[in-house]
Amino acid sequence: MSGEPDALAVVNQLRDLAADPLNRRAIVQDQGCLPGLILFLDHSNPQVVYSALLAVRYLAECRANREKMRGELGMMLSLQNVIQKTTTPGETKLLASEIYEILQSSSSAEADQTDEARSCRRKAQFFLGSTNKRAKTVVLHIDGLDDATRRNLCEEALLKIRGVISFTFQMAIRRCVVRIRSDLKAEALGSAIASTKVMKAQQIVKGESGEEVLIPFQDDISVEVEQNTDLPDYLPEEESPSKDQDKAVSRVGSKQDGAGWLSTAANFLSRSFYW
Repeated sequence: MSGEPDALAVVNQLRDLAADPLNRRAIVQDQGCLPGLILFLDHSNPQVVYSALLAVRYLAECRANREKMRGELGMMLSLQNVIQKTTTPGETKLLASEIYEILQSSSSAEADQTDEARSCRRKAQFFLGSTNKRAKTVVLHIDGLDDATRRNLCEEALLKIRGVISFTFQMAIRRCVVRIRSDLKAEALGSAIASTKVMKAQQIVKGESGEEVLIPFQDDISVEVEQNTDLPDYLPEEESPSKDQDKAVSRVGSKQDGAGWLSTAANFLSRSFYW
């Protein structure tokens, strides 16, 4: 039982690191991190599997990583196993299928410049929802997001909301990037985080000059949301414009902080697995 929280914590760290484009090459080149993520794809905890898939999906956004990822021992087989397992949740199967298709097709399209442009569009769609009419991204600054305990409380609160697709934490700057259904109001996220009694959220949007602006949620407004007892719904990406694309703020992070977390994660994997 003691290994369970360690596995989830480490895979979440790798997912957050992979969300930063500055870390993606280093993670794939590291001798332990990519094989460790592959092992996490066969984990008994569905949250560990889903988080590992998100990390792999981020890493696959770097075109230079795809050939090595596709050739990594067990990668394609583990993705197939996730897809074919009857107990795998639907949104997890869809995510695994998308990663499999990206890696499978990379061998025949590496030199295609038009595919490069298409990849950039897909990046915006998957992670920022900027061209998906059924999904949008809300960026939150969370006062009180100071440690792993607070982060777990925040995760539990967000997972209870039906319509939350995925989220990524940037602990160093107390930020959370949340992908949600387009019909879900950002106020629902603020209410959920406020319900923890120890944290409070503000929405980050872009001002007219491109600067980040913090917009507080009103304390006196109660937002009713549909509760979700499963993992967050995963929605298919669509080639269609979004009304909220001007409000999406690209994630930023510290390369130095990423290197430190990468070292921590790699050390954990080295101690826990043998290759």
